[in-house]
Amino acid sequence: MAKLQPLLDNVLVKPLEGESTTASGIVIPDTVSKEKPMRGEVIAVGPGKMKDGQKVECPVSVGDIVVFTKYAPTEIKVDHEELYIMGFDSLLAVEK
Repeated sequence: MAKLQPLLDNVLVKPLEGESTTASGIVIPDTVSKEKPMRGEVIAVGPGKMKDGQKVECPVSVGDIVVFTKYAPTEIKVDHEELYIMGFDSLLAVEK
């Protein structure tokens, strides 16, 4: 993959696609509900932004799995691979 470095408070995310399974074992394909939050792996992080004279660094690191809404990212293609870029304020959670 080509090197792409996000600017300011942006993160570059590789989407993770897959199926969900209910507690009873029923598999729900990804195509059923596109309104649910999405997941992805952080592959690059911007240096942060200035807010009220203080530098705010990104709360996630490369390799973290993050959750975000469907409408948060901007879709881009890099070397024929679909990636998302978004501000870290758009991230909802980090999987632990």
